[in-house]
Amino acid sequence: MALAKAPSAPAAVPAAAATGPRRRLGVRVGEQNGHPREWIWGYLMILPLVAGLACFYLWPIAQSCYYSFTTWGVFGGQQWVGLANYRAFLSDPQLPKAAWNTVLYSLLMLLAIPFSIVLAALLNQLRGRHVGLYRTLYFLPVVSMPAAVAMVWRWLYNGDYGLINYLLSLVGVHGPHWVSDPRFTVYAMAVVGIWSSLGYNMIIFSAGLKGIPRHYYEAAELDGAGRVRQFFSITLPLLSPSIFFVSVLTVIGGLQMFDTVLMMLGRANPALAGSKTIAYLFYEDVFLDNRQGMGCAIAVVLMAVLLVLTAVQFRLQKKWVHYE
Repeated sequence: MALAKAPSAPAAVPAAAATGPRRRLGVRVGEQNGHPREWIWGYLMILPLVAGLACFYLWPIAQSCYYSFTTWGVFGGQQWVGLANYRAFLSDPQLPKAAWNTVLYSLLMLLAIPFSIVLAALLNQLRGRHVGLYRTLYFLPVVSMPAAVAMVWRWLYNGDYGLINYLLSLVGVHGPHWVSDPRFTVYAMAVVGIWSSLGYNMIIFSAGLKGIPRHYYEAAELDGAGRVRQFFSITLPLLSPSIFFVSVLTVIGGLQMFDTVLMMLGRANPALAGSKTIAYLFYEDVFLDNRQGMGCAIAVVLMAVLLVLTAVQFRLQKKWVHYE
């Protein structure tokens, strides 16, 4: 009986196949068949965006930085004045109060975040065809005309015939003049800002909630965790990227607050002097006093503050934002 033939030794593996893909015959990775590198296509695809960014953002920023060192009238005639605009702005007696109003408004606007999270969590629990209707209703303030919103809230805040003071009078409370008393104007405007931003924040948080895997909650239920424990141990940590994103936008928007002051108070309001913000000082210098150089200096200072605060937020987010 013939013995089985032993298997022959495997053929030598080519060096190119054994060591994986490498350069062969002078052809570079990503450049086979004469095609250009893939990164070239990537740059070509983002070129329109970069061009628009440079044209409509970077170039105006560079111009503002230059014009902040100059002064000129309505019909031109620029004159280099160095740091005079910055010194005039920093020594403006209105600056401390305007800076405080801006910071206070920005901090109050952060209160919209917990309200938006609760609202998104409640809507996330609803089922049925009416969920889209509720989301649309809550999002309406975001797309409403600011002038119309200001008119409605001015009527609500009116000290003589406003709805808010009328409701307070039913329980024996005499309401103040919300938009003509400087002690209450910033808080009244913050309420309008919070109400206007709830819809946008709610959409962001709803998207974040839908991205949380369901099996996390199922495992927590098996461990005996209740709804409250699940919210603070699962929902909030996994929602932290959305919270961070919304907080950055909220702070930036709060520091740039201007339109609410102009439309709700008006230039003839006696409370305007104590309710101005830094952005409103920019409006006065550029559009009322025709001091474009001063306005550019204010814009540059405000931009520097925003960059510093945003950098600090990105630095701190490493300690509390969880991406997994």
